Amino acid sequence: MYKVTSELYFPPAESAGYNGIVAYGGDLSPERLLLAYRSGIFPWFSDNEPILWWSPPERMVLFFNELIISKSMRKVLRSGEFTVTFNQNFEDVIFNCANVKRHDENGTWITDEMQKAYIQLHKMGVATSVEVWKDNQLVGGLYGVDLQNIFCGESMFSKVSNASKVAFIALSHYLNEHGYKLLDCQIYNDHLASLGAREIDRADFLEIIGA
Repeated sequence: MYKVTSELYFPPAESAGYNGIVAYGGDLSPERLLLAYRSGIFPWFSDNEPILWWSPPERMVLFFNELIISKSMRKVLRSGEFTVTFNQNFEDVIFNCANVKRHDENGTWITDEMQKAYIQLHKMGVATSVEVWKDNQLVGGLYGVDLQNIFCGESMFSKVSNASKVAFIALSHYLNEHGYKLLDCQIYNDHLASLGAREIDRADFLEIIGA
């Protein structure tokens, strides 16, 4: 496995091991993070681990014409229960993504180091947040890295039912309207699959993003 050095370099994403790890070590500087995302690679690690850089053999993505909005969700969207904004409270969104309890997870992979790195990307205009509000309270949202032709989703949270779905659907509509190729969801989960995201081969993903 490749150990990242001070040089701004990653091995090809196709060189990842069977588990999807391309490399380890290095830092979370804006330059390295952007090189990683443009190469089809993303960081994912816990506090007690070195930085791990991933490009899984199957990539979870959403093609916008495959977005699934259920009848009940359409009713929620029409109700006016939620208000959606973009880039109005990035720091609170990433804080909540790191700290909101999830029934299927122990702890968080969004370390303090990760939060600082993505806040810096946001200040550079590269990382984007979507906020979902109810009664003037932040109740859901998501954030990710915007590469102009694809959006690399990082994490989402929800404090009330349907809030993260509202964020995902709003972002998907925005990206589709602005000519993006896809929304990168990284790895499989049931929640995203219910919204139409699916796995494609790494080679197909890399070809689409031009890596």
